[in-house]
Amino acid sequence: MEPRYMPKDARIFIAGHRGLVGSAIHRELTQLGYSTVITRSRSDLDLLDAGAVRTFFAEEKPQFVFLAAAKVGGILANNTYPADFIRDNLTLQNNVIDASYQSGVDRLLFLGSSCIYPKLAPQPMPESSLLTGPLEATNRPYALAKIAGIEMCWSYNRQYGTKYLAAMPTNLYGPNDNFDLNNSHVLPALLRKTAEAIRTGADSVTVWGTGTPRRELLYSDDLAQACVFLMNLDEARYGTLLLEDAPPLINIGTGEDVSIRELAEMIARVLGFSGKLVFDATKPDGTPRKLMDVTRLHTLGWKHVTSLEHGIGRTWSAVRAQLS
Repeated sequence: MEPRYMPKDARIFIAGHRGLVGSAIHRELTQLGYSTVITRSRSDLDLLDAGAVRTFFAEEKPQFVFLAAAKVGGILANNTYPADFIRDNLTLQNNVIDASYQSGVDRLLFLGSSCIYPKLAPQPMPESSLLTGPLEATNRPYALAKIAGIEMCWSYNRQYGTKYLAAMPTNLYGPNDNFDLNNSHVLPALLRKTAEAIRTGADSVTVWGTGTPRRELLYSDDLAQACVFLMNLDEARYGTLLLEDAPPLINIGTGEDVSIRELAEMIARVLGFSGKLVFDATKPDGTPRKLMDVTRLHTLGWKHVTSLEHGIGRTWSAVRAQLS
């Protein structure tokens, strides 16, 4: 087994441990036998309160930080509350990154999103496409906050010699996803719609758009494994991601994508729905393709292990009771 940089008794703080990403990281660390994983609910620690965050870090003295906390939402939420999205995300991440520096955190992993890349970025999207073109307008406030977080990590590394890395996951799904039909993403929305059709005996499921756009989808537990893998890299390989002349940025994804039609058919197959799929072309398709270039991650030695069909099955097994 590869040597671990992060010892099993290390003090590890997961910011946002109840979300899709944070809960998966928590599961992974627990399964690997890490004994001192520190978590706080929002009621116990308000990450928007700089003083509370500084006090927490001074008292708990974490050595490693996974910054998975964020204010997130779909297109409707982003369009309705743009000020909330940029303000809260900037405040939250600034507080955690600065407190990490002040308390001497060894390594910090800042989790972002593929929406940081330009709307018309080359496919697949390499890390070098950051800031090379206009962003998708519907989530620009959120994307800009995440870009600022990358810049914060880079700036602290350059000025203070910290070792903070920004990881940008592709589209994620898993047991703790948001399955609300009003503001969920495509996979959980299709899972919920298909489950509802089975429950009500409907003979069809309506899918927004033409079904032709392609999406890359990564199971949340695979993301967690990638995050822990990155935190455990030896100094030499980790150092290749912290260059003076480039942002400390790495994509996390599968390097593979499927069409929305293929995804809808796969979900129907996994859930056992034999009805018809109706594609409503009057609804927007969204970006034609969003595929991450994961060459850098593959070169370091990590690849995803959960196939999309298997991941859908695991997600359905975990949420079947609440959706049926």
